[in-house]
Order: sequence, then structure tokens, then C-alpha cells
Amino acid sequence: MKRHGTWIPTLIVCSAIAFVIGPTTGSAFAQEKETNPQEPAKKPVYDEAADAHVDIANALKKAKKENRRVLIQWGANWCGWCTLLDGAFKSDRNISRKLMYEYDLVHVDIGKWDKHLDLVEKYGADIKNTGVPYLTILDGDGKVIANQDTGSLELKGDGESGHDLEKVLNFLTEHQAAYRKASDIFEEGLARAKKDHKRVFLHFGAPWCGWCHRLENWMAQPEIAKILAKEFVDIKIDEDRTIGGRDLEAKLREGESAGIPWFAILNAEGETLVTSDGPKGNVGFPVADHEVGYFMEMLQKHTENLTDDDIATLETSLKAIGKKLQEGSH
Repeated sequence: MKRHGTWIPTLIVCSAIAFVIGPTTGSAFAQEKETNPQEPAKKPVYDEAADAHVDIANALKKAKKENRRVLIQWGANWCGWCTLLDGAFKSDRNISRKLMYEYDLVHVDIGKWDKHLDLVEKYGADIKNTGVPYLTILDGDGKVIANQDTGSLELKGDGESGHDLEKVLNFLTEHQAAYRKASDIFEEGLARAKKDHKRVFLHFGAPWCGWCHRLENWMAQPEIAKILAKEFVDIKIDEDRTIGGRDLEAKLREGESAGIPWFAILNAEGETLVTSDGPKGNVGFPVADHEVGYFMEMLQKHTENLTDDDIATLETSLKAIGKKLQEGSH
């Protein structure tokens, strides 16, 4: 039995049905539950003020860079099965790991079947006939890899309700991006560096590494990215999501690994000029004073196109982040 909303102009009919039969089915139009005023309100799954065009564009940009997929979950906050599926995404260990490693998830609010319908049409999401939640997978170029109704991902046994977690995981696994060879990513980066007469900023990370994400997010800030692009071609090697990533890291690092993120400045021939292994060990994402100091020394000695003002801007930015993190720890 379909337990999803279908393309209906208003919620009047379904609300009337819910009133008659009660909230015993899995209908996406289930009645609202009265909340305890003493309980904190749960954050809604769908941001009703969000512009999905912007959200998808940002996700595609990231997915393109990271060799990941974009997963769109079409739905709305009135849809109980949308909330249920999102809960499975978060609570099931295997599914949450799969999403963390392989997908950039975008929740697209369809309102009362009247929002973001241009995107529904653009990506061929058949929510009109199958209802929501509905899943669409895109590659980094925005090409549709798969469209999937979620009714077929539900448990079908007598007395069972919810989603078949094995089916959900298999769907995500089937359509994830194929891993690339770390050596190919590395050589492509060196080729760009030679062509553009730049040096290489090579860094290693992993999906589970919070400090890696902080480094990458800092590097992606427009003001920071503009400065770094004057000097470097950015090469990221994911230890877990590339073939031979750990081997390449071991080849470039001297001594035992001291964690990630780990980075190095190389010339266009691939020769290592300096690494993030400072006097006190790997600085990782440099935010402590001694870490920032060593990173600035790296830039001052091993860059050709960064001005003193550029380096000062980077230093000020990192110290501000370090101060904020320190204040937050107290």
C-alpha cells in the first residue's frame, strides 16, 4: 500500500480522511501531534525558507570537487514518512556512514505541492505519481544518476512499518561514485601546476576527520581561496575514498604518521619543499599560536607570489578562528 502523499492541490481531502480513520496509517498527511510546551521543539527536516536552487548548486560544486554524489530528498515537514526516512538516515550506522562518505544531502521542500516544481521537472522526479519522500541522485555535473520512489524501499511484512534499511543502503551503494586513483589525482594536479607556473598545496584528509573539514572550509572561504590561488594548485587526497591514497601519503611523509590533516608544499615537479610537520609535530589545521607561527614560516619561505599583506591576512584569519575555538572550549 502506498503510504506517501500524492499530487493533490490541497491537504483538505487527506486531512478529512485522517480525521475519519485516525492516525493509524503511515500517510504522509498524518495529523500533527500535540507537543509538550516544556519539551524543546525539534528542528524541522526541511528548511521552508531555503532556496533549493542555491542549495543544490552549492552541493554540486562540492560534489564535483570531492568526487561524490548529490542526494536530493524531496518532501515537506508535514510528511511523516519524510521525517521517518530522514531519521533512518541519521540513526542507522551503516546508512549514516554511507551518506557521510559518499553523498551531499539536500532536502528540497515542496511546500503544499507548490514549491520548487521547476526543479522537480528538471530532474525528472516523479513525485506526482509516487508521492514523497522521493530520492534523486546527481553526479557532480548535475546529471541524473537515479530517481527512486521510496515506497519500494519500505518494509512489506505484516505488521511491519518503516523503511527496509538494507534496501536503502543497497540503493545508495549502487549509485555512489567510483573511487579514483590517488596517483591520477596527484599527477593531474602537478600538470596544472606546470601549466599555470604555480606550486602545489597537497593535503590529506578523510570524511570522518573534523579538523580536515575545518581546514578545507577555511581554504574555501572566498577571501582565503583567492589568496591561496595566487600561489597554489590545490590537491586533496582522501585517504579512505581514493585508491592508493594512504600509500601515496606514506611515500611523501617521513617517519610515522602523526594524524591528519597533513599537508605539504611541493614544486610543479612534485618535489616536497616543506611539510606540516613542525618542531612540535604535525600542525594539522593550524589554529594554536605555535601552529599558526610555523605555517606562516612555511609560506614566507616557500611561496613566490604571496605578498606580506596576503600572508598577514591568512595569519589574522587563522588566529581569529583559534581564539573563537578557545573561547568556545571554556
